[in-house]
This record gives sequence, C-alpha cells and structure tokens, in this order.
Amino acid sequence: MDNNNTAYSRRKMLGALGLTLAASFPVHAAPAAKKSGEGPFYPDVATMQGDKKLEKGNLVQTAGYHQAGDGGAAVYQVAEKGEVPLQNGLYAALMAGSSVNYKMFGAVCDGQADDGVQIKAAHLFANLHNIPVVNPGGEFWIKQTNGIPVFTNVHWGQTVFHFDEQYNTKGAARFDIKSRLQPRKVEVDKDLLLKVLKPGVRMIPELAPYTNCLVFAVDEKDRIGLRAGERFEGQSWAREDFFYVEEHGRIIGDLAWEFKDFTSLMAYPCEQGYLVVEGGTFLLSGNSPGTVNGTKYEGYWRCGISITRSRTIIREQWVGLEKGAVDTAMNPRNGFYALSRVYDVALEDIRLIPWEQDREGKDRDVPAGTYGLTCNRTLNARFCRVTAQGGPVHWGVFGTNLNKQFIIDSCSLNRIDVHFHCWHLYIKDSQIGYRGITVTGGGDLFVENTTVWSRNFISFRRDFGAKWDGAIYIRNCRYMPAGLGDTAVLEFVPADFTYNYPVGYGRTIRVEALTVDYSALPASTGTCWLMRTAPFSKMKSGERLFFPHAVSFKDVVVEGRSKGVRLVEIPVPQDYRQPMKGGADTPNASFVFENIRLEGEGARHFLLNADASRPYTDEYALYPEIRIVNCHQFSASLAGGASLRIERSETGALQTALEGELSLSDCRLKPVVKGSAPLYRLAASSGVSFTNCTVHAPVVDGVVKPAMVNEYGFIKLNKTLRFNHLNTRMGQEVLKEVKLLPAFVRMLQGHHELEPENL
Repeated sequence: MDNNNTAYSRRKMLGALGLTLAASFPVHAAPAAKKSGEGPFYPDVATMQGDKKLEKGNLVQTAGYHQAGDGGAAVYQVAEKGEVPLQNGLYAALMAGSSVNYKMFGAVCDGQADDGVQIKAAHLFANLHNIPVVNPGGEFWIKQTNGIPVFTNVHWGQTVFHFDEQYNTKGAARFDIKSRLQPRKVEVDKDLLLKVLKPGVRMIPELAPYTNCLVFAVDEKDRIGLRAGERFEGQSWAREDFFYVEEHGRIIGDLAWEFKDFTSLMAYPCEQGYLVVEGGTFLLSGNSPGTVNGTKYEGYWRCGISITRSRTIIREQWVGLEKGAVDTAMNPRNGFYALSRVYDVALEDIRLIPWEQDREGKDRDVPAGTYGLTCNRTLNARFCRVTAQGGPVHWGVFGTNLNKQFIIDSCSLNRIDVHFHCWHLYIKDSQIGYRGITVTGGGDLFVENTTVWSRNFISFRRDFGAKWDGAIYIRNCRYMPAGLGDTAVLEFVPADFTYNYPVGYGRTIRVEALTVDYSALPASTGTCWLMRTAPFSKMKSGERLFFPHAVSFKDVVVEGRSKGVRLVEIPVPQDYRQPMKGGADTPNASFVFENIRLEGEGARHFLLNADASRPYTDEYALYPEIRIVNCHQFSASLAGGASLRIERSETGALQTALEGELSLSDCRLKPVVKGSAPLYRLAASSGVSFTNCTVHAPVVDGVVKPAMVNEYGFIKLNKTLRFNHLNTRMGQEVLKEVKLLPAFVRMLQGHHELEPENL
C-alpha cells in the first residue's frame, strides 16, 4: 500500500473523527509512534489488516469495519495486544473514546450471522473502560449468544434487535445488567440483631457499617407461606425479610416479620449512581425451546434482560413478536425483564407483551405461569407508563415474589401479581386487564384512579392464604367485571389449610368513589359482592383468621345494569381473632357502608351469623358496630355480638338477633320480597329504636300489600307497637286502607320500650 496516497496527517484524522477527546483516554499502553505526526487512514478493517508496514505505536483510523461508512469507524493503536490481529504478530488495539457501538466490533447485521458475538465484545470493552455503549440505530440478530454483561449506560435509540428464541437457555438472559460490587456477610452480634430486627424498627446503629446496602435476613429452618393446592404440595418459603440501610443505620423498607434465628445475613452493596439503559426495539421469534407437543413441564427459559444491579433505570423500549410470528412456546418463560435482589429500580415508557398460556386445546397449554415481567426480592421497584395487555389466552404479564414498596404508575397491564409476600403496593392512574390484581402480603395497598377489567377488582391469592396484613385503600376507581358470573370487589377466600403465618382480610379497608361498570356486559345477572370471604373463621388446625377492625365503603355506584351490589357475608364471627378486646356493647370493629347502590328484588345484602348455640371463643372475637347510611333496599340477617345503625335508607327485609343495639333513623321501611320470605324479625338485647322513620306496606311478588304491615312483628295497626319510637309515620298506601286511632298516633309520636305495647 502506498502510504503517500492513503495517509492523512494526524491533525486531519483527529479533526475528522473528533479524537481530541478520544486521544486523552488511551486504552493500551504502547511505545510512542515511530512516525511522529502521521497515522494511516483505511476504508475498512480488512484493508488495515493487509498493511504490512504498520509498526508498534502507530495510531490508525478506519472509515468503517466491513466497508467505509457502515458505522464501524474507529481509531486504533498498533500494539502487542488488541482486538484486531495484524501482520507480524501485532494487533490493532481499539482506542476508548467517549463511547462504542456494535459496528465497531464487526457486527454483520445480515440476518444470518449471530451479531450477539460482536455485541458481547462491545459491552465487554465498554465495561472494561467504563464508557457507555451508544448504538443509535441499525438491526441486529442475536441467536446463540447469551449473558451479555452490561455495567455501563446504554443508548439504543432506534436500534432493532431480533432474538431467535429457539436458542433461549435456562441459565442466562440475553443481556445481564449486573453490579460490579460483591455481596458480603453481615458481621454483627446475632443475639442483638434478633432482639431489634422486628416490625416498626427504624434505626439499627449496629448496621451502620452496611450503609448503602440491601440486607437480607433469612431463616431457612422456619418455613412459612406453605402453598395450598394439590399441585403445590411441599412448597413453602423460608422466613425472609430485607431492607436498605441508610446513614447511621437508618432502615428503609418496613419489616414484616420477627425472627427466632438467622441462617443467613447478607448485604448486597448498592451503586452510588444510576445505570440508564434507554431505547431499543426487541422482536422475538416466539419459538422458545421445550416440548413441541404435549404439556410436559421442563422448567423456565430465559430471554431478554436480567437486572441484578440496584439503581438501574430502563426506559423507552418496545418488545413484541416478529411480523407474522406467533407464540408457540410450550414451556414457561422467565420475564423478558427479570429483576432480582435490587433496590431502587425503574422501568419507564415500555411496551411488552404477556405470553400465551391457555390456548385452545389442552395439548397446546403451557403447564405453568409464563411471564413478561418477573420481580423477586425487590425494594422500591417502580413501573411507570408500562404497557402489556392481552386476552384470555395470555398469562399475566407479572410474576413476582417478595417485593416491597412496589409502585405501578400510569401503566396498562393485563395483570399485577405477587404470589408470596408483597409489602406496600401502590397502583395509580392505571388500567389492569383480564387477569386482574392478584396479591398476598401486607403493609399499605393503595389503588387510585385505576380501572380494572377482570373477574374481581382485587383477588387475594388463595394458594398463599388470601391474606393482607395491613391497610387497603381504593379511591376513584372503576371496576368492570369480565364475566357473567358472581364477582367481588375484594375477594378473600383462603383454603382451610395450614399456611404457617397469620391469615386475614386486611387490618383496615377504605373504599371511596368506586364505579362498578357493567356497560360491556349489560346481560350480566351475577351477584357482585363488595367483600367475599371464606365460610369459616378458624382453620382445622386451630389458627384463627383476623377481620379488618375498620371497614368503610362509600359512594359505590353501578352503571350498565339495574342490579346493584351486595355487601358481605360473615358466617362465623365468634372465631375471628381481633387485635383488641370487645363485647356486645364494646365493639372492636367498625363497618360503615354509605351511599351504596344495592341489589334489589329481595336480595340479602349483609349476613352476620353467630349461631346462638355456639359460644364466642373469647373477648378477641369479632364484635362489630355496623353503620348503614343512604343504602336503599338494605336487607340483612344479623345475629350475635353486634350493633346495627341504619340511617337515611330504605330498609327491606331485616332479621336481627343482636346482643348490641339496633337503631333506625330517617329510614323508610319497605321490604320487597318474593313468595313467603320473612319481612321483619327484630331483636336486640340493648334495645331497638326508630327515629323519624316511615313504615310502608311490603311489596310481595311485585304487589303492594298494606294488610301485611301487621306481620312486621313490631307493629299491629291500632293495637300494638313495640320498641322505642320517635315520630314514626305510616306510608300513604297504608293510611288509605286503615284510619289510625288518635291513641295509636300518640304511640307513634313517642313510645318507650318500658311503656305498654298494647293500646
């Protein structure tokens, strides 16, 4: 080669490539160039390799890797070691400038070659020299390459990746975002830590040496979260908790458990800065390995991006199938995004898909849950403007365990799911599709300004006890039932099973401004419950469930059909275990239902059934005070240690045998029943009171029957009036049939239970 024709001055080369900065970051030590002031310029790497005159120390430049202008332009220094072999045993060592891209390492991009080889080399180089990968465009095919390590920022822009999923593996994802820091054992006095590590702790000064670490405490010998169901026999979890340590031992991440022992205490150091991966489109072939025919379970396969580095942000990405491709995988996938043992991680502005699971024909079903997102042992994981919707054939996009301070913001997902131990879940401004919200755990559960289209608004997972040990808040939400059958806003239905931890239906529940929207299913006649619970309150093992000590449902409206909702059934209140003592006149729970659109046609909206022949277990059983406000056609059957107050409501059929009091204020008594259903049977040990109430004739099978007022049990016109009355009136349809005697009118104006009942 004639160097006179191919060489540019070094000054021109630096100007052309902007290498003033690059030259200040030399990568490979080498002697000074023998030809001072000049360096050859080549159209491509092959031409550079053919130059036999290059000497150690030369600074050289290419206009491309395979050909000039292909995006692989780079600057090298001739050295004894490097990326590109040259003549005479020398190498061209790539200069580390401000960034690298994949074309600089020879990615072919022809759809046949495995570009993952060169992509992996680019990231290894970037990791070594702590520079970002900036690859703003192009199409790349990744076939058999997995475990591409990512330690530095990545900008993919409009880059398109084609993943050939037939080469998915069980061991490694395609990209692996990892920490440079290694976990270490926590060396503290175990006995001291066992005393102080418990719910409510905020400071543990002894852990100050582990500042900026995510700490995991585990007792493998203490098994909890036993999983109910024949297919899950033998499955359980170790008692485990984790938290982040700030300055001076300040603890972030509320603790859920107390420990009797530790089998492991590990600290995972967190980086002091954020790693940002942005941009990129990922097109998947859909043909993951595994059994082609049949549903033999062969474990989970990995594809996509694994994140095990704290303080990572991934944003502005699109994930889907290749044009014309379908999901034919017969074995489940781990999440395309798989987060594990991380603190403060975010996914933002991402579109991905849930995977198919329940296909037509059982021989094509995937035998286990298959996920687009998996999160395990994460603290403060945030998902903002993430979209992943699907239909009935798709499995839930989320598959998670052990997640704390889990935040969903402005997302559109076909499911939010935490199998075991979610602690603090926040969902706002989002849309949740067919597979719904399915969780167990505790802490604060907030759902705000969110629409859920599913069988239930929230289903608490039966296999892990359908438990929530904390506060539940739902505000300004829309629930669109997805089926014609019975549904529930909050479904708590555990199995009668030993789960090895406390099981119950939340400590407090507050629901406000909820719309139940049947506009997509106007033909639905199924019952919608605000709460659906198990028919028992004590397991066969003797473990007692807990019930919320404060329940409030306000402003629940129904659209799309005339049929409203029902409230709750509590068959055996005497076996619940509450945090405070109570009694018939000292309630330990408060239930408020206000402005609720109730189901009509003689439905029973509330059941509290304490069998009189079965005594209460103790003072910690459930003794509620129930308040019904502006809920029309309210009907109930209530027996046991409770009080009931009904205000500004139209009251339907009501049967009570309460040990507390019964009070009706500003109510209209108008039962609407079918056949010979009972009307009113009222009894309360602490008294029954009517204030400013109006007694109407019942409607039986659609017919108004004034004469049946005498069957109410507390009144016989012109003859008998029981209980306490102040300004009780009679409906006009009754007065048209009977002329009341002045003495009976005076009884209606004011009557005390100690006064004679009969006129």
